[in-house]
Amino acid sequence: MFDLTLAFGSGVPPWPGEPAPRITRLSDMDVGDACTVTRMDFVVHYGTHLDAPVHFIQGGTDVASLPLDVLMGPCHVARVADSVDTIGPDAFEIPAGCTRLLVRTRNSDLWNTPAHPFHRDFVAFTPEGAQWLVERGIRLVGIDYLSVQGFHDAAPTTHRILLGAGVIAVEGLDMRGVEAGEYHLTCLPLKIIGADGAPCRVVLTQET
Repeated sequence: MFDLTLAFGSGVPPWPGEPAPRITRLSDMDVGDACTVTRMDFVVHYGTHLDAPVHFIQGGTDVASLPLDVLMGPCHVARVADSVDTIGPDAFEIPAGCTRLLVRTRNSDLWNTPAHPFHRDFVAFTPEGAQWLVERGIRLVGIDYLSVQGFHDAAPTTHRILLGAGVIAVEGLDMRGVEAGEYHLTCLPLKIIGADGAPCRVVLTQET
């Protein structure tokens, strides 16, 4: 079993311009309170999270309405060579019938130190790569840094292609130690009505 989820509190960098999570205690047994109660304030696109279509598509599906049958089920993991800077069409083989795809790149090595400065040159999909996924029938795609789209892109075209086609984008995966192959995916976001994204617990188990 592989837990691909980055831990809140581990120092994972926020997206530039967005605040880091704040975790505070409203009450604490260590100071004599009857119980411990924690408050969290965070951007829904922090750490390991997914993007719902409404993130970039006006009137698109929100997190609470995402289909569970897409978030759980057989999943192919593809491994991209460390020499690859952007993921375009035909960057790897997609098995026939695959609808859930996670992509491991050299980005995963960045999670050896979770509290690193935000890395702007992470590996991500080009718009052409996004269109390729749509044409291949992918319904969920995940990647091992904080966006499926490159930081330096002039427009959010990759996001709009994927989300406009109803593809769920899962971002911020820690895929160290995960080899290419077939798995079972469980990706469960917080059920937040109206939200454009949400933190997820993402787990892979070996297909038997």
